[in-house]
Amino acid sequence: MSSPDPGGRVVPVYALTGGRTRSSTGSDMPVETLVTVTPAGGRATDLHLEYRATVELAARPISVVEIGAALRVPVGVARVLVSDLVDGGYLTVHLPPSSNGEGPGPEILERLLEGLRAR
Repeated sequence: MSSPDPGGRVVPVYALTGGRTRSSTGSDMPVETLVTVTPAGGRATDLHLEYRATVELAARPISVVEIGAALRVPVGVARVLVSDLVDGGYLTVHLPPSSNGEGPGPEILERLLEGLRAR
C-alpha cells in the first residue's frame, strides 16, 4: 500500500479539526503510541481525506508521530485525528510499555527512529 498523498487537501487541517490541536482524550498520548485499524475502520469509506489517510496508514502498526510526518501535519493535529478515529471506533491505540515509568525504553525509541529514517 502506498502512502496517502495529503497534497489533495483543500481545507487547512486545523479547520478540519475545528481548530483543535489537542483532544480531551489524546493529549496524554505519547508520540510513540502505536495505532492500528479496527474492522470498522477497514470498512469506512465516508471519512474526510486526512481521516481516511490515517486509517489507511494504520493498516500496519504505526506511531502517532509517523502519522503526523506522513500527513505533513503537526503532531498535535495527528493526535486529534487519531483520538477522533479512536472515539469513532476506527482505530485502536496500543500504548507503549514504559520500562521505568519515566518514558519509552531504548528499543521503542530505536524503532521509532528507524521508522522516521525510512520516510
